[in-house]
Amino acid sequence: MMKIKFPLKVLLPVKKHLKAEEKKLKKRKKALELEDPFADEDRVNDNAAIDTDAAEEVGHDRVTALKHEVDKALIRIRKTLTKIRLGKYGLCESCQQLIDTDRLAIDPTVSECIKCAKNKTK
Repeated sequence: MMKIKFPLKVLLPVKKHLKAEEKKLKKRKKALELEDPFADEDRVNDNAAIDTDAAEEVGHDRVTALKHEVDKALIRIRKTLTKIRLGKYGLCESCQQLIDTDRLAIDPTVSECIKCAKNKTK
């Protein structure tokens, strides 16, 4: 397997950006947990009207979906930070070729080259 050694001046800003994004996402996840109508313990004792109950269901589903997206983003960030540490950052997971640096600049957590990503969508 190929090992990539990007210059430190390239990797440091990427790591810094990913760490900042990770911190933001963790804060967002905590905020979402507070937004969840199901987090209110008094909700069970409250004999709410049907429309209120339905609104709470929709609110809970919305928060759950958003938390799931945040979790996926956190996983991508942690996976990318691990790749940087192991010297595998910038390699396509499918074909082991270098991922275009412009593609990495747009999304540093991308794990496949454009060719492999296109083949997956077919």
